[in-house]
Amino acid sequence: MTDEGMTDEDGFGWYGVRCVFRWDARPQAYEERITLWYADSIDRAIELAETEAEAYAAEGGFEYLAIAQAYRMFDRPGSGAEVFSLLRESPLEPDDYLDSYFDTGEERQQISD
Repeated sequence: MTDEGMTDEDGFGWYGVRCVFRWDARPQAYEERITLWYADSIDRAIELAETEAEAYAAEGGFEYLAIAQAYRMFDRPGSGAEVFSLLRESPLEPDDYLDSYFDTGEERQQISD
């Protein structure tokens, strides 16, 4: 293991990669999808994820928007392991931030009790 995250002796590590898709639906919808990759670099993980994203979009009949954000994991995959993290600066207060980015009212999600 190195200081840069969980890496095996052979230089490989685990990466979470988020890709964004536009569904050809009415109303128009977008999907953020995080996949997990075992690769020797962040660039290789992104390359693998983008290849898979293009196939996923082609099979589903929607568009890959050519954005891939990767995160090198610090833990091995398992219960509670952090697979992706993105830090965004914003002047918004917490409720406004959540309403702007995560809870617009247009999400297709199940509400938990």
